[in-house]
Amino acid sequence: MPSLKAQKIPHKLVQHNHERIDNYYWMRDRDNPKVIDYLNEENRFLEESLAHTKEFQEAIFLEMKGRIKEDDQSVPYFKSGYYWYSRYEKGAQYPIFCRKKDSLEASEEIILDVNELAEGKAYYQVGGASASTNQEILGFSSDDVGRRIYTIHFKDLKTGEIKWEQIPETTGNFTWAKDNKSIFYSKQDPETLRANRVYLHVLGTLVEEDLLIFEEKDEEFTCHVHRSKSEEYIFIHSQSTISSEMRFLKADDPTGEFTLLQGREDDLEYAADHFGDYFWIRTNLNAHNFKMVKAPIQSPSKEHWEEVIPHRPEILFENFDLFSSFLVTEQRKNGLTELHYHPWGEGEGHQIKFPENTYTAWIGTNPEFESETFRFGYNSLTSPASTFEYDPKTREMTLLKQQEVQGGYDSDEYFADRIWAKAEDGVAVPISLVYKKSHFKNDGTNPCLLYAYGSYGYSMDAYFSSSRLSLLDRGFVFAIAHVRGGEDLGRQWYEDGKLLKKKNTFTDFISCAKHLISEKYTSSSHLYAQGGSAGGLLIGAVMNEEPELFHGMVANVPFVDVVTTMLDESIPLTTGEFKEWGNPKNKEYYDYMLSYSPYDNIESKSYPNLLVTSGLHDSQVQYWEPTKWVAKLRELKTDDNFLFLHTNMEAGHGGASGRFNALKELALDYTFLLMLEGKLQSL
Repeated sequence: MPSLKAQKIPHKLVQHNHERIDNYYWMRDRDNPKVIDYLNEENRFLEESLAHTKEFQEAIFLEMKGRIKEDDQSVPYFKSGYYWYSRYEKGAQYPIFCRKKDSLEASEEIILDVNELAEGKAYYQVGGASASTNQEILGFSSDDVGRRIYTIHFKDLKTGEIKWEQIPETTGNFTWAKDNKSIFYSKQDPETLRANRVYLHVLGTLVEEDLLIFEEKDEEFTCHVHRSKSEEYIFIHSQSTISSEMRFLKADDPTGEFTLLQGREDDLEYAADHFGDYFWIRTNLNAHNFKMVKAPIQSPSKEHWEEVIPHRPEILFENFDLFSSFLVTEQRKNGLTELHYHPWGEGEGHQIKFPENTYTAWIGTNPEFESETFRFGYNSLTSPASTFEYDPKTREMTLLKQQEVQGGYDSDEYFADRIWAKAEDGVAVPISLVYKKSHFKNDGTNPCLLYAYGSYGYSMDAYFSSSRLSLLDRGFVFAIAHVRGGEDLGRQWYEDGKLLKKKNTFTDFISCAKHLISEKYTSSSHLYAQGGSAGGLLIGAVMNEEPELFHGMVANVPFVDVVTTMLDESIPLTTGEFKEWGNPKNKEYYDYMLSYSPYDNIESKSYPNLLVTSGLHDSQVQYWEPTKWVAKLRELKTDDNFLFLHTNMEAGHGGASGRFNALKELALDYTFLLMLEGKLQSL
């Protein structure tokens, strides 16, 4: 097989009297034509090497696209006198946002057709859309590069005209005051992209005259602005990995002064909403797994917090929603989400029961305070995404919508389970898995794709994917390793997979892989791994540690140059990540990071087949990280296995925009895996 060899230009990096030589540091310069040439060369190499799969890639893309209901519509919800929903038209890449006045029988009003806005653009993303209080002006943010730098636009909903007035270079985050002309919005530092300022803009005035309301000067914090569910208050929320601080202002007084709710303290996290005379707060104050308190608006600091739902060591309190006559909470126990109903005043609360042993549930869109029912979402590895309405009094659960899988889908043909692997230190790690019953053999011959993330306390729940059927129907087992670093089993689960315990994330994944092999779900010659972003770090670290354990791996926009990135405070996200990974200017963290950083630990040895994806405009993981990683692997690896890098030259961290373009990137991932299994045939 031909191979690419990138130019080597030694660059010395010194920290704590330790010297590293980075031969591919030059790839950081996106304005260097040689960098762009190299990326295009890698893309051509992949295209030529996989030319024999081109028809299959198209076939599997059409197969996945064929399962999507193209003329689909969301469940309408009622707010401020209108029913709001979005819909897709057949063949269209982007949603159309609509509303109907007072009744679902009323005529439809299209408030934003994203397809029209995206016409002629290689990439287009609407970050958010929100109407003024009088429902006459729509604000919406858009990004046409993929670097998550948004322009806020305004549309007159009476005339349909998009105004000339716009606010450039924002985070896309904004909220309206009650006067129908004032909006608060956040901006990012132009170099680091850290969201650090909140401004006030008044329609009809120059953006240059916008008032700076708040500046977050602590480089480990970001800030954003939002409105309470009651719509009575504007909140400015500053947060780091382990600390929070909120300020509030009456929404009908946009020129007033924001009031501090509770000052920031190390390891104190909280988030508040408003109802009645109180702020209702989720916090970890003396509550490792969080609890709920309420605070009087007139004196909201922590000295006046009154407990509503106490801390329970075995339950992670994740979220809540407020209604006029009850409260709904989202809690996690033994790795699974539970939804609970709590009436105000007298009466017993209860838990909503779900039938499966591995699933995902969440509080849905419930903008109306006075509702006697509430909506929630549910899916599982075998159950398509569903929206239910729940009546707490009768305990009746009404299905409002379930994702339609075109071409037919029978959940009874598939089996989902949750099993447990034993980690290196004896801890039990859950694995959620699914396969097609008719294809499964308990003899180790099944191909298996093991997926994980394992960072930032992000729980990787078991979820349904119609696209994934293209693997399951060809005999794959799909498994999710709920490794430490996520919050799947509570706050401690997260803390045991970060900072100086980060390696638990990687060893947990290896233990899950070995467990799947020992239980004969698969074998090393049929085992594959996939992860993206921080999950791509996991892939790189595991690949260095156990290269013979997997036949192939897919690393999507992987964070693999950990030490160099975390030493460079000019790079987006770096300073805000110190409480997640550690600050390598501290030698203890430097040495620990260096011991697992995928890029720094590449050796002259055999590695599994590898597909790496990247985005030139990525603001989360800079394109040069996966590019350098692949270049160094090409230099040092001793095997003849596949090594491919695909860079989307028109997108960022989230990949291609549009519901069908994204499937083309997934078709490449799946084609790579199926090629390695010798399953390049259509169903």
